[in-house]
Amino acid sequence: MCAEIVNLRQQRKRNERRKSEQKAAENRALHGLTKGEKQREKLERDKAQRQFDQGRRERGGDEA
Repeated sequence: MCAEIVNLRQQRKRNERRKSEQKAAENRALHGLTKGEKQREKLERDKAQRQFDQGRRERGGDEA
């Protein structure tokens, strides 16, 4: 009955990496959008704003 020899420093680093990757995955799911999704959303907002501005009426008359 021989136990496998494990380098504790390497094992600790492995565990820390695993935890940080899990936390990163959770944060991506909660907060993240991909770069492409962000760009598409910005384009849609800009397009909607342009359409809104095109439909606006300018005030006529002399305003002093």
